[in-house]
This record gives sequence, C-alpha cells and structure tokens, in this order.
Amino acid sequence: MPAYKDEKRKTWTARFTYKDWMNNTKAVYKRGFKTKREALEWENNFKTQTAGDLEMTFENFAECYLTEMLPRIKYSTSVTKANIIKGHVIPYFAKKKLSEITTKDVMHWQNEIIKQINPRTGKPFSKSYLKTIHNQLSAMLNYATKYYGLKENVARKVGNMGSEGDIKTTFWTQEEYMLFREKIMNAPLMYYCFEVLYWTGIREGELLALTLDDIDFDAKTINVNKTYHCIDGKDIITTPKTKKSNRTVVMPDFLVEELREYVELMYEMQPTDRLFPTKKYNLGKYLKYYAENAGLNVIRVHDLRHSHVSLLINLGYSAVAIADRLGHESIEVTYRYSHMFPSVQNDMAKTLDLINKGVDVNVG
Repeated sequence: MPAYKDEKRKTWTARFTYKDWMNNTKAVYKRGFKTKREALEWENNFKTQTAGDLEMTFENFAECYLTEMLPRIKYSTSVTKANIIKGHVIPYFAKKKLSEITTKDVMHWQNEIIKQINPRTGKPFSKSYLKTIHNQLSAMLNYATKYYGLKENVARKVGNMGSEGDIKTTFWTQEEYMLFREKIMNAPLMYYCFEVLYWTGIREGELLALTLDDIDFDAKTINVNKTYHCIDGKDIITTPKTKKSNRTVVMPDFLVEELREYVELMYEMQPTDRLFPTKKYNLGKYLKYYAENAGLNVIRVHDLRHSHVSLLINLGYSAVAIADRLGHESIEVTYRYSHMFPSVQNDMAKTLDLINKGVDVNVG
C-alpha cells in the first residue's frame, strides 16, 4: 500500500489501484494528508468499503450505507435519517468492526441513549424518539445482512428501547379550541392557519405547502398533494407523507367563507403562491403564546389533528370515514385514538346496568 510524500507541500499522497464490481482495475489518487499513516489509513478504509468487507469499521459501513440509501428516499426523510445516525449511532459504534457488534454492545448503547438529555427540552428523549433512534440502527444492520453478508441483526434480537404504546395522545376539546380561537383572532394570519388545521385535520406540513390552486371554493374542497419542510433555512416542497395522504378534504361552509376573506386580504395572491407563507416554528410559537393567554394546556400543533379526530369521533363518524379524511395509511392508525374517550366506557357500563335491571335499551 504505497504512500508518497510531496516535499514541496509537506503532505502525503495515497495512490493505488483496486478492482471494481465489474472486476475492472481502477486507479485512485488522493493527496493532502498530514502524515503517511493517515494516507495509508484512508487507502485501507477505501478498499474495505469498496469490497463490502465485514471487517470494516461501523463508521466506514455507515458511510457506505448513507451513500447508497439516501438517494433512494425523500430528501426531508434523508436529512432526518442522516442526523439521527450521525448524532446517536455512529459516535458509539464508530471504531467497532461491523462483524463484531454484539447484543451486549447494543444494550449498552441503548442504556447510554436513554440517559441522554434532549438539549431542546432539557428532558430525556421521548419513548417515540428512542424507538426511532433504535429503528435506524436496526435498519442499518438489516441492510448489512442483506447486502454485506452480516450473519444476523443483533439490534432486532435485543428489541426496541421505545414503544408506540407509551405515546400519549393529547388534544383540545371543541370548547377549549373555541377559547383559543377567540384569542388568536388578534393574529390574522395565524388565525386562518389554525382554523384550517382544526376544522380539516390536515398536517401542518400539508397546510404550509398549500397554494391558492389547491383550494376549490365552488366545490368547497382542499386538494392535499404535497408537504412543506424548512431544511437548513431553505423551503422544501415534497410529496406527502404517504400515498393515502394525497386526498381531497371537504370544508364546512363557514371555513370556505373564511378562506375567501383571507385571500381577499392578501394582496394579489398568485395561484401558485403558498397560501400561508410562514414556518412550522411560528405556528408552535403562536400556539403556545395564545394557549397560555387563554389559560389552556399547551399542546403541539400536530395535536390539533388529534383534536379534529376526537371531534369527529364524538360526532359519531366511523373510523373508516375518519381515516379517509385524515389520510391515514391504515385504519389501525385511527383506532389508536380510542383511548381518548373514557366517557364512552362509562356510558357502556350504565347501559349494561339498565339491561341487567330489565330496562329495554336501544343502543345506537
């Protein structure tokens, strides 16, 4: 493995050949290393990555994985995936050989992650985020078993450190939302944003991606066909979260009229202009401020979607109809909201009590 010193620049150069996947000989030339050791180490890493050798370090495998996987997924998803892997997975396993990672290593890693504090909240990571972190490691090891010959996925063997069952769904009742609505009227742009979120149940990214073209005032519909992200300060519009997210949502008459008023307030809005030119951060900031002002528990912006579901369930609509309106990929997602209505259990118990007493009860 030759390395050559550039006496003029006082740096080292790695120069070698290797066989590509078609068995063709390729030449590689890279200069600028401070020491001969760095040049030789880079050459060794390059060759192990190219060969897909299980003796490569996890750090080198991660580079291969991200290079091969990220172009295949949505840009917004790839940014999140890369950030989690680089921030929570690579630092722990970096120098371990891919073939030598054990179940104990994964368990120790999980324990370290569980102890970490979220710098944004000052609290430990949520169960749902812990689950997401673990899923990234498991996905990487699945990839290694499929394409690199790794014997087994030890992360799957250990099991997850988070659970969807531990995720609590929070929401506002209609009465609570109306209190918030009264306060948010002082901020017109935000008022119209929150009106659409609460009364249609669309996601905040779907809201912020809407253009005037997506609104059909005659049919009273919103065409949901894209979603908005702000990544590294840039506005990114991508396809919706899932295939089912592409949908048409029918608005109540009062919301149609409110949107007409809003568009008239906006000076010469063009058909392809974003209907609500703001960011997710601002939605969260205004929700917190006006919720506190109204004396309400502060919820997330996404919880307005939960609030819409709770409203529809209380009105008696079926899970199938709600799933269609919300764009849920599976009706099982909709059924997760059932715990939000403990009063239904009380009504059931009262009905059963009446039946036991011989009272003729007509349910439904």
